[in-house]
Amino acid sequence: MRTVVVGHVATAEGEAALTRAVEEARLREARLVVVISHRGGNELDDAEAQELETRDAELVARLEPSGIDFEVRRLVRGFEPAEDLIGIAEATEAELIVIGLRRRSPVGKLLLGSNAQRILLDAPCAVLAVKG
Repeated sequence: MRTVVVGHVATAEGEAALTRAVEEARLREARLVVVISHRGGNELDDAEAQELETRDAELVARLEPSGIDFEVRRLVRGFEPAEDLIGIAEATEAELIVIGLRRRSPVGKLLLGSNAQRILLDAPCAVLAVKG
């Protein structure tokens, strides 16, 4: 089955990426894999875990009316988000990764964020970068 992978964070850029990824999955008749990656390490306390479960449930509730096949994967392994997105794209044989890019200052435009740059350079498939 075709697959679209999207990196999601609770920012304007993350929301723009998710919106576009849903559109792309619908157009491609593809499954959507939403990846939420935490750098923090392997452990969460109970309050953090409960809050993340609530956020995941809210995200699922938002995606269900879209009519597309999807899954949400929250990863708390301590890896960089780029590693998680690339790994999942490889494992699912994704045809597209969608990421959000934030606005940069004129000097900052010389360099993308390290995660965005790594995804663009190392992804096993096409990458679509959207602005918030």
